[in-house]
Amino acid sequence: MPVARKPESILLFVAFIVFIDMMGIGLILPVMPSLIEGITGTSIDRAAEIGGWLLFAYAMMQFLFAPVIGGLSDRFGRRPILLTTLLLLGLDYAIMAWAPTLPWLFIGRIVSGIMGASWAAANSCVADVTSPAERGKYFGILGGAGAMGFVLGPGIGGVLGEYGDRLPFVAAAMLALTGTAIGMVVLKETLPRTKRRTFSITRANPMGSIIQMSRTPLVLGFLSTIFVLQLAAQAQISIWAYWLIERFDWSILQIGLSVALFGILLALVQGVLTGRLIGKIGERRAGQFGMFFGIPAYLIFAFAPNDWFVFLGIITGAASGFAFPAMQQMMSRRISEDAQGELQGAIASTVSLTSIIGPVMMTGVFGAYADGEGLYFPGAPFILGATLMVIALLIYAFTAHRHYSAADTA
Repeated sequence: MPVARKPESILLFVAFIVFIDMMGIGLILPVMPSLIEGITGTSIDRAAEIGGWLLFAYAMMQFLFAPVIGGLSDRFGRRPILLTTLLLLGLDYAIMAWAPTLPWLFIGRIVSGIMGASWAAANSCVADVTSPAERGKYFGILGGAGAMGFVLGPGIGGVLGEYGDRLPFVAAAMLALTGTAIGMVVLKETLPRTKRRTFSITRANPMGSIIQMSRTPLVLGFLSTIFVLQLAAQAQISIWAYWLIERFDWSILQIGLSVALFGILLALVQGVLTGRLIGKIGERRAGQFGMFFGIPAYLIFAFAPNDWFVFLGIITGAASGFAFPAMQQMMSRRISEDAQGELQGAIASTVSLTSIIGPVMMTGVFGAYADGEGLYFPGAPFILGATLMVIALLIYAFTAHRHYSAADTA
């Protein structure tokens, strides 16, 4: 199998895989509340709590399997891992389209979580074929591709959901299986055999991978930042549809379009503007610049008096997308070339760990303040999100001040 060496020769399809993965998730997002209500016959606040546990199951599998998939891609190459996970993801969506009961829905989310851990292998492709100084730009492009999946996914899911809450799952299955077929023809390997290493289960597990990467102080600090940052993001990810229904009585289509708008803006920030911003002010300042915007965005959501403020919060929050690619670039510089998959696995596991804790925590807070008993404040999870963003910014500033130097930009 020939190995691709130019970023442009492989980034297009790797970005396409990330796009399909995120679009598949986005397609089903608007219909999850109605699907859960239909299967269980529960109210919206109870459906939100069940939705939180479904996200928990998905995230737990990503947490467990992201370092395994990252380690396997370091051993066998990126191509076979990416194509296998995409194929199985398509089959899983087909199962979820049929799922007659809640346990089947949980099984589907468990398998989706395992296969969705391919994010580590996709980001490792960038590290394989780019210089350290370019990686923030290309990590941003992949992030932008994922955001574009959210542009089309929720919008299409919202439209399809008007004709049946199972239809978006069918569309997601067809998308993933079509991507697999195309990838068999066009995707080239990015990791030369000379840079592959033996697979070790002692390293390819969540804690082993994170501990190994954390031996580098800057990486430890930024993994901690990412953990708190993504935990804050769960305030939006976990309760968005439920909050909009409860607070403003939005329809499935309106919810889908709101997520699509956020995806458009995030794609612009990460796919187009991140590389330019890093080039202008440097990776360290770009990360800090992005993180500042998360705090006012969550406060806007928390106290929004009408749905126009929802759009203001979306616009403000999209600017926080600069932070993640900048941190990825800085961490990638500190890790050897044959361990980039392990690094991306550790990052993915860190993100997934927040998705284990966050949905149950945020939907629990939402349920407590939206059940009509005691204080009524559905925006309460966003106050928690803003507080966590302040903590993340402090950790980032301390880490960058203590462990980042001018030599890192060389």
